[in-house]
Formats: sequence, C-alpha cells, structure tokens
Amino acid sequence: MELVIPAYRMHSQSFMNVLDGISEEDALKRIENKTNHIVWMAGNFVNMRYGLGWVLGIQEEDPYSDLFFQGKALDESFKYPTLTELKENFHKISAKVYQRLHEVTDEELDEIFEIGMNIPFIKETKLNFVGMCIGREDYLCGQIGLMRRILNYPGMKYDVDENLKY
Repeated sequence: MELVIPAYRMHSQSFMNVLDGISEEDALKRIENKTNHIVWMAGNFVNMRYGLGWVLGIQEEDPYSDLFFQGKALDESFKYPTLTELKENFHKISAKVYQRLHEVTDEELDEIFEIGMNIPFIKETKLNFVGMCIGREDYLCGQIGLMRRILNYPGMKYDVDENLKY
C-alpha cells in the first residue's frame, strides 16, 4: 500500500487537473467518430473508483454504472452525465476509498477476487485488482490529456492542491 496510496492520491490530483477548464460542450466531442469523448473517459475513471470501493467493502453504487461498468462501449444514443455531475460523484466516492486504503489489511488484499482474466501470470487477488485500477486511471488520464491538446486546450498542469485530501 506504500505504493498504492500515493499513486491513488496523485491520480485524484491528475483527474482534477486534466479536466480543468474543459467545457461541457467540448467534453462530448469525439475525434472523427473514432474516439471516446472526455465525458466517457471521466465517467469510466469515476466508475473505477466505485469498483475499487466495492472490492474493498464500500457498498456504494455508481449512479452511472449502467453507462460505464467494465468499460462499456460509448453509445451516442445514451444521455451521459455532465462533467460537473461526474466530479461530484468522484469527490463523494474518492474520499471514502482513500480512507479504506489506509485501513485495509494484507490478509484482505490477499483474498481471491476472480475477474475472469485467465492470465497465467496474474493471481486474481484484491491487491492485483487495486493495481489494475491504478493502471486504468493512468491510462484514462493520459487519454483525457491527449484529448485536451487535440481540442486546443493547454496541456495538463501538475499543480498540487494541498486541500484535496484524497
């Protein structure tokens, strides 16, 4: 957890920084109808936080799970939440998960958590699921960062808000 907790906290910061200044209109733009839009990427990020919380025993459901669970494909016929709504849910769940990351025991993290990957070199435990969530968050922030530049926003800043405690 000495690696996970700082990464989790930095991803919280990166999530806020990468979305900074993006308009709700631009957040729904796709590139040549080939990319996901920023709202989908941000929604998937928040959904990962809810999934991580669930695995760690926080029984709270993502209100937009039907749109984002397990990276569900973007469907332009759906009405997606706003960035503002996603940020509200992000703050709601992230603080709880952060607290739980400080409390979880090694025994809990070593529990089997089958996700059906069937990859011989990955033991499906809660700890490895936590690691995969951290990796997914990295990926999504990178994708949003690229979309920022494509949509003519300045690159993401790496400022740290010390008031963000999770």
